[in-house]
Amino acid sequence: MIKLFYKPYLYYNLFIRHKIIKKRKTYSQFQEDLFISNYFKNNFNGFYVDVGCYHPLKYSNTALMHNRGWKGLNIDINQTSIDLFNIARPKDLNICAALSNTNETSEFYFDHKMSPVNTLNKEFSDYCSKKISFNKFSKIKIQKYKFDKLVEQYNLTLPTIDFVNIDVEAHDLEVLEGFNLLKYKPKLICIELYNSKLELIEQTFSNFLTKLRYKLIKKIGPNGFFQYND
Repeated sequence: MIKLFYKPYLYYNLFIRHKIIKKRKTYSQFQEDLFISNYFKNNFNGFYVDVGCYHPLKYSNTALMHNRGWKGLNIDINQTSIDLFNIARPKDLNICAALSNTNETSEFYFDHKMSPVNTLNKEFSDYCSKKISFNKFSKIKIQKYKFDKLVEQYNLTLPTIDFVNIDVEAHDLEVLEGFNLLKYKPKLICIELYNSKLELIEQTFSNFLTKLRYKLIKKIGPNGFFQYND
């Protein structure tokens, strides 16, 4: 996209295409946000971490909570997504970065600026090229961070984390492994339960999270909701 038209495109995307001014009952793809809102019905001042945040409105599991007065940390590998968040949620922390279970350079498989299937997972990018986007993904070198390393790198001071949303296109388990849940203990985690072939692997996530005192309490679409139990 020509640089001259980039900023007007961002405002067009938010205000014309997605009508940001008009408040909605739900923003999520499968109405997951209605469950989240009800779960935190007595909390009007919470904090979320949205990894793979993609868009501040479209398919967002945190937009409804943002409208209720919550604030959060939004992380995405795509700079365009973060530019949209900086306009739509200027009081949030919005960071362009890749989370994983290691701190190292890696390849990012890029479809296009507003693609929901940009990924760190090569098998998933190959699958999407053949079955979903029909594009050949570009390869870009990026830096991956564990969550604690990202917090250190950006000198972040975080409040208690109430809710974590993870949707990173078949790299979700690696993000979870790098999150240090024993330290942060978010009350509720929503995570996409797919592998690189869009097969549900619920048990893999349950096995990992059970060891950290999380229990699966709800499934909506491809997403599992895990609650922390003291």
